[in-house]
Amino acid sequence: MGSVTDVDLSRSSPTTEETLACRPARGPVELAAHHEIRRAVFVAEQRLFAVDDRDEHDEDPATVHVLGFVHGEPAGTVRLYPLGGTLWKGDRLAVLPEHRRSHIGGPLVRLAVTLAGERGGSRMDAQVQAPNVRFFVHLGWSPVGEPADHVGVLHQRMTIPLAQR
Repeated sequence: MGSVTDVDLSRSSPTTEETLACRPARGPVELAAHHEIRRAVFVAEQRLFAVDDRDEHDEDPATVHVLGFVHGEPAGTVRLYPLGGTLWKGDRLAVLPEHRRSHIGGPLVRLAVTLAGERGGSRMDAQVQAPNVRFFVHLGWSPVGEPADHVGVLHQRMTIPLAQR
């Protein structure tokens, strides 16, 4: 089986047809769109960071910056990176408010899990904001321990086993 670099899901509803696609950011324009979505959600909307949410993982060449598209328009992000050994971290899942009903979040998370497994990961961890725990459980993730404060917001540590390829 080949490497999963794009996930293209089409779904229909009675009122609209949406095309969803997710892939690692390609080039500086898509990487800038990835960072702008994160800034819009984590800085402007949620006020978790004062100016920018970037950190040392953004500069690491092992980090994968995933971009989700709705009708070809950048709509959401997630990033993933190795923590050591076969453990990976998924974080910075962000979807612009106007695209939250598109259901792009699920494909973003599923692609991050797939990509980490393809890169030799056996497990992925994430710190998930408390209101999003049910969404992650629905996607196969399990809570670990008790919720705790992370950047001023209650988060739950979650984990999922990865299928290595």
